[in-house]
Amino acid sequence: MIGPRPLWRGRVLAVLGILLCAFSLRSAVASLSPVVDLIGEDFEVSSAVLGVIGTLPPACFAVFGILTPMLERRLGIERLTVIALTAVTVGLIGRSLAVDATGLLVGTAVVFAGVGMANILLPPLVKTYFADRIGLMMTVYTATMAFSTFVPPLLAVPVADAAGWRFSVAMWAAFALAGVIPWLVMMLRPDAPAAAAATPASDSADEDTVFSATGPIATAPSNRRLFARLARIPLVWALAMTFGTSSTMAYVSFAWLPSILIDTAGVDAATAGFLLSLWAFIGLPASLIVPVLVVRFQATRPLFVFGSLSALAGLLGIMLAPVPELLWLWMTLFGLVGLLFPLALVLISIRTRTPESAVLLSSFVQSAGYVLAAIFPALVGILHDATGGWSIPLIAVAAVLVLTFPAGLVAGRRVTVEDEWERRHGRW
Repeated sequence: MIGPRPLWRGRVLAVLGILLCAFSLRSAVASLSPVVDLIGEDFEVSSAVLGVIGTLPPACFAVFGILTPMLERRLGIERLTVIALTAVTVGLIGRSLAVDATGLLVGTAVVFAGVGMANILLPPLVKTYFADRIGLMMTVYTATMAFSTFVPPLLAVPVADAAGWRFSVAMWAAFALAGVIPWLVMMLRPDAPAAAAATPASDSADEDTVFSATGPIATAPSNRRLFARLARIPLVWALAMTFGTSSTMAYVSFAWLPSILIDTAGVDAATAGFLLSLWAFIGLPASLIVPVLVVRFQATRPLFVFGSLSALAGLLGIMLAPVPELLWLWMTLFGLVGLLFPLALVLISIRTRTPESAVLLSSFVQSAGYVLAAIFPALVGILHDATGGWSIPLIAVAAVLVLTFPAGLVAGRRVTVEDEWERRHGRW
């Protein structure tokens, strides 16, 4: 077997394109909520609007997760990536120019339409361009996403104080716009190398096959047929539940964690914001080690168990001992749920044989997972209003970790979805 070629050889643009795309996904999500109070000084942003904004990301991700494979089949993965990043750019600039809550909502919806498509495309892009370096590239791209999760909350308010909230919201569009350039150059360059020319090697779980990056194999079954097959494979649902658990923890935390800490521990808003950044920061080291541990050492189950149990311990600490002196410990433990996000993404890449299957699996898993994530931020708010406290909402969040625990164990099986189908039903 031929060893993996150097990461940068012939693939500099692909590396830059993937990293800029990854950075844009989380910065677009995390950059708005810190400056909502400043936006409210210009025009009214009601609690209902804030609730809709909190639900928009996972809802858009679920919808566009379903649509993305159909669009990718018609347009190609690179062209659709350009469209997705363009939508993010336009949406970020659009909501920075909003003059009322409606404009803010429309701009946010456009942002998350683009992010929803890019979410689905990133794992297949890694598989397509870096079949010989899946572990390394998944580490780099998930680390970039983790970095772009905790940086915006730290910078948003200081930048808004210095230059206004509109600039604070719009400045993240520069990264999405920059991400368009590498993919445009690769599409327009006549001597562009074949995307999947690399041969899978020791840090990949795929077989030695070369695939086209510009479209599906001509003999591949239709998306609808393959989606129907995926829905009949228990491994796929296990992956969806694992991803959904990670996303639920993230969007519940972004929406409610500062309020929970302020109400239960009596900390001020600045301290709550710092603790949210601490929670998000834990995802950075997790994203650096998880892909390597999964791809090279098949550590899926130990990582899932450790992340889930640590998160449960953190939630219990917040419920039972919400004292300021211990909040850093509870937030660190709860932050270890960040292990599940890179874990789910790398499994999408290595639990399929081809980039085309990875697109469909990514779509199915993320769409199903984001349905769960779209429900819980609103449910937490409803439970809080109904009970007047945070204990029941936190118990509901903890229940997600408990109920999806068996799914994480199933996701640790070292087989592809095609293997599972063929074992049960015959030829894929």
